[in-house]
Amino acid sequence: MNSKRTLATAACAALAVVSLAACGSGSSDNSAGSSGSDKALSTVTFWDPYPQYDDSSDWAKYVEACAPAGTTLKRTAVPNGDVLNSLTTAVKEGTAPDVVLLDNPAVPDAAASGLLVDAKTAGIDTSGPDANLAGPGTVDGVSYGVPIGANTLGLYYNADILKKDGVDPASIKDWASLDAALAKVKAGGDGGITFAGISGEEGTFQFLPWFWGAGAKLQDPGSDAAVAAGQLVSDWIGKGYAPKSAATDNQSASWDLFLTGKYAFAENGSWFAKAATEQKFKAVMMPIPAKDGGAAPVPTGGEFAVAPLQKKDASAHYAAANQIIDCLVGSGHQVKTDDQLGYFAASASERKAQIDSDPMWGPWANAITSAQGRTSDLGPDYTATSGAVSTAEQAALNAAGDAGSVKKAFEDAAGSLQ
Repeated sequence: MNSKRTLATAACAALAVVSLAACGSGSSDNSAGSSGSDKALSTVTFWDPYPQYDDSSDWAKYVEACAPAGTTLKRTAVPNGDVLNSLTTAVKEGTAPDVVLLDNPAVPDAAASGLLVDAKTAGIDTSGPDANLAGPGTVDGVSYGVPIGANTLGLYYNADILKKDGVDPASIKDWASLDAALAKVKAGGDGGITFAGISGEEGTFQFLPWFWGAGAKLQDPGSDAAVAAGQLVSDWIGKGYAPKSAATDNQSASWDLFLTGKYAFAENGSWFAKAATEQKFKAVMMPIPAKDGGAAPVPTGGEFAVAPLQKKDASAHYAAANQIIDCLVGSGHQVKTDDQLGYFAASASERKAQIDSDPMWGPWANAITSAQGRTSDLGPDYTATSGAVSTAEQAALNAAGDAGSVKKAFEDAAGSLQ
């Protein structure tokens, strides 16, 4: 850990010499307040949505080592659901942080609301990340930041339970074969599947592989395909394949249920890949199956490093943002940063090195390469659609298999957006 902090500090110090010139080259209406007379900063501020990492954590120390030369970095952890509202207030009051790690579906909203400076003005290099991972940070052809890394979803299974209950994991290729496996493990006295159906974006994130895997489109959340996805998860509750708590479980809670060793499957994130290798039972990841076979499309997860709009001493703040972001995700730095978070590097070349160095990442390689951005189709309109889909899923889970209620829930979701 000490060597990582030393390397990060050295990289940031080297960038200090060139970053002011790089940041001054952009031209944008968002550069209000910048001038050659901006005073030097003694403190730079950084927000992330990781309250699980306190000030004594390795992550906090790693970030603090990215302070530009001559400054002290003050990190604040803001719960993910509060970041956008807190940023709105801070920009309005002229107290915006220098850098924010913003959940990727919130970037179009923040950009459309005038909360962010574009990447060109801040001097942020956006050339490295893969197109599918960089997509959520681009609004109307303008880039607003870079992914700090990426993660996605897969289907973990407890190989010991499947062996005991006579289920061959290779036979699970579509929804019908997955349901057949769930029926077998239930008959064997074991739990079926855990997932996070909690209200809000976290639940929508976990529902999207089933939604997209049915062939549904976010532009039409009331389609027959969308209803089919809702019916799938509703039936899991009704048939006792999934716990009723799925309607309120977040990803950590659903993972904890899987770790009890009592459930055969868990839909969850690549950030749990390391934990999966450390269990007393054999936990293995497979792609989430689509309705009619093959791997379902999965959403990209992870945050974007962005520079908020500054009203005073703007060029100094943008120069600091440039240096901090390069220290975290610039060339040669991504893997060190993403290893801290359990994320994949957003650049294909760096991600290959990351995967090659640790076999636990191997099963995830194709999933992250083919993952798609949640906001890619709808941009700022994604937020409202996600909320409507979440409401429909909640109703479907509470319906516990009742087909009429499920159909109405998704038709109502579509109607609410018109």
